[in-house]
Parts: sequence; structure tokens; C-alpha cells
Amino acid sequence: MDPNKGKTHLINRLSPEQLLEKLNNETFKRKTVSFYRYVIIENAHEVRDALYNEWKNLDCLGRIYIAHEGVNAQMNVPEHNWEQFVEGIQKNPYLKDIPFKIAIEDDGKSFLKLQIKVRHKIVADGLNDDEFDVTNVGKHLDANEWNAAMEQGAIVVDMRNFYESEIGHFEGAILPKAETFTDELPEVLDILKDKKDEKILLYCTGGVRCEKTSAYLKHHGFNDVNQLYGGIINYKQQIKETNQLENKFKGKNFVFDNRLSERISEDVISRCHQCGELCDTHTNCKNIRCNLLFIQCTSCAEKYEHTCSDQCKEYVLANTDTRIQLDQIHNYRPVKRYFHRI
Repeated sequence: MDPNKGKTHLINRLSPEQLLEKLNNETFKRKTVSFYRYVIIENAHEVRDALYNEWKNLDCLGRIYIAHEGVNAQMNVPEHNWEQFVEGIQKNPYLKDIPFKIAIEDDGKSFLKLQIKVRHKIVADGLNDDEFDVTNVGKHLDANEWNAAMEQGAIVVDMRNFYESEIGHFEGAILPKAETFTDELPEVLDILKDKKDEKILLYCTGGVRCEKTSAYLKHHGFNDVNQLYGGIINYKQQIKETNQLENKFKGKNFVFDNRLSERISEDVISRCHQCGELCDTHTNCKNIRCNLLFIQCTSCAEKYEHTCSDQCKEYVLANTDTRIQLDQIHNYRPVKRYFHRI
């Protein structure tokens, strides 16, 4: 059964262009926030409907996943509705006292519309959670404790996909080559198979992937598992607020919204995928038939008309009839589509 049947008020009907124009015409500021919680939700569809109506009335935008195992949200909230938004969170039995991660760099355009989807998992991981205790997680470390553990030689593992760590990561971290979290879990388990008695530090964007990973590693016999509380987002906030701690993260933090990243340090550690010049700007290929996520410098963006290849450049410059012919000649869809347009 379609969970949206009979609920057209829960579905956006505007085009991306209309949504962007509406956002650009706003006269108020928005605050980008992310949060998650592993909590048993028996009536996920009812919770989804209630949250949609509540947050739609507050003019919130974002991408939120709800599952039997919990909630995972990335969204923005009009500043004039922030207090009312927080009050609603505190009244919700599933969200009360949930910790927020506030974006550091925020132009208010992180999301164009409100999407709340019911899924099997709040983060796809390929695990059978009935086989281990998902609540038996590792120790949460604040920025000061994290830095100290790094300086003492703990093993640091980046629990994000390779295209995220490519533009920014902690010094000396293990950087898995996986393209998905599902693939990354067994890869990390294999990398660490002889390190079960050593101190393990896990980090990700906001903490949700590390939460599951820490329980997974403890289930497999790791004795000293730790995770960065609130992820990279909260780490940067703590560094900014204290102004006394060394920032051990180099480069940008990849984020899953229209910004694609926020800068954590001034270091540029990656290169343009087309010319090899230092660059850490992700973009989607302008050819919507391709839409590949890749790193592109300003020179190559101009040269290739914001596309990933000569073929895609030819397509975006072509007229409608020529595009139809090119569609029959080329298969523009990449093997992996790392990031999807709204």
C-alpha cells in the first residue's frame, strides 16, 4: 500500500526552480540543524504524518527519515519559529532532549522542501539488528577528550564514504574506500580485525553512523570503542566556542544538503577530478541525465559548462532534437550516483 495515498497535503507539488525562487525571496533567516536518535517507534507512519503537519506549519524544510529504529533529520528552520520548533521537540516523546548539531556555515538554503520519509532503517547498513544489541554503544568523547585520545596514539577511523573523506578528514585517520555505509562496515571490521584490544576512535558527520558502528564492533569483541560526540559538526562547534582546542580536522566536512560541504579548516586536501588542481568543491554534473557528483575547480567548470565530461558538455549545449539523438547514442547515467538532486 502506498503510505502517501490519500495524503496529498504531505507531498510537495512545486518544481525545484519554483522552490528555489520562493527561498530566494524570503526576507528572514533560517537555521540549519541535524539530529538523530535510535529509539523504538511502533507507529512510524503516524509519527511521520504528525511531524510533517507540525513542521510544515512552521515553514521548516529538510530531509527526515523515520524508521522502527529511530529518527534521522537534517533540516532548516526559520529563525523566528525556532523557539516554537524546539518546544514541539520537547513535547514529542521520541525527540525530547535530543541533541542538536547546528551548522557552522549556513546561508539558509540547505534544503528547498520538506521531505519526511518512512524507511526500513534511518541509515542503510545491511545489518540484522536482531543479532546484536544496538544500544550497547561505545563511549562518547567531547572535542577535548577526542584530541587527547588522538595524541595518545588511538586508532582513528572515518566512518563516512570515500567521497566525503576525500575533501576532509582527521589527521592520520583510516579512510575506507567504500562507497556506501553498508559496504564500509565489513571493510572496517576487516581492517581492525587484529586491533580488538586497542583504543578505537570512530567519527562521522553527525554521529548516527558511528552509533551503529560502535555497537557493531563491540558485538565483534572490540573492548575499547569510542565515538566523537555529535560528529564533525559538533566538534567544529566546540572548537569555535572554546577557542583553545587545536582543530585536528583538515579540510571540509561533506554534508548531505544543497551546500554539499562546510569548511572546518583552511586546508585544501583534494584535487579537481578533471585537471588535478587543488580543489575541494563538490558539484553535480549539469547534465541531469548524468548528475554525477564530482570535484570541479572554477576553471574546469567554465571549460566544461559545469559538466563532468565532453559528452555531457555536448548534451547541455545541444537543442532538444539533438539531445534526443544523443540520448540514443550515449548512456549518461554513471555507475554510481553519489548525490541526488532535490
